[in-house]
Amino acid sequence: MIQIPSAPSSAPSIEQYLGKNVHLLPQTHQLRALHTVIRDRNARREDFVFYSERIIRMLVEASLNLLPFEKHDVQTPVGRTYEGLRFASKLCGVSVVRAGESMEAGLREVCRSIRIGKILIQRDKVTKLPKLYYASLPADIAERQVLLMDPMLATGGSALAAIQVLLDKGVPEENIIFINLLTVPEGITAVCGRHPKLRLVTSSIEERLNENAYMLPGIGDFGDRFFGTDV
Repeated sequence: MIQIPSAPSSAPSIEQYLGKNVHLLPQTHQLRALHTVIRDRNARREDFVFYSERIIRMLVEASLNLLPFEKHDVQTPVGRTYEGLRFASKLCGVSVVRAGESMEAGLREVCRSIRIGKILIQRDKVTKLPKLYYASLPADIAERQVLLMDPMLATGGSALAAIQVLLDKGVPEENIIFINLLTVPEGITAVCGRHPKLRLVTSSIEERLNENAYMLPGIGDFGDRFFGTDV
């Protein structure tokens, strides 16, 4: 049973995970400008979607760079050999429904024929624990590198449940890259503490969770804002 970590009054230290398990996008002025648009509570939905997708594309590119490559030489048009590389193993994406589906287009933009599975996990209204409702994954997922996609990593309850689904299907922990738009120290320690071989790629590490488990400074409900169901 996956227990949902409670939100502490102060954020835990994540120094041991930075650069090892956790890969944070370079905090450039451009990235901060993109975040400024999507964090604005008055942002138009079309702007929120457009600039979120720009960040998602950056996250996908950074995640692909963490995958294993193998040597692959080709002949150039002028008859020379280029000592190149190619992915060393098969890939697949897995989105955590529903917010994670916002990241599928960004993945397909750079991996056109990639297979994408889906996992639906919701919190049980009685037990308050994450419950698996649906999973559709490639039959050979255990042989693939998996890009698990969910824009928000807060307490880590749903993330741990989704990761367990992949582990139960035979995916090695080290073959999972978890892509988030935003996360917090509480989520990082919950996920990386339990799965030390997993890698996490994010564009922002927020300050902490408040007493209601909302990220600070935060972005609101990403799925509602992206899909236009926040009104």
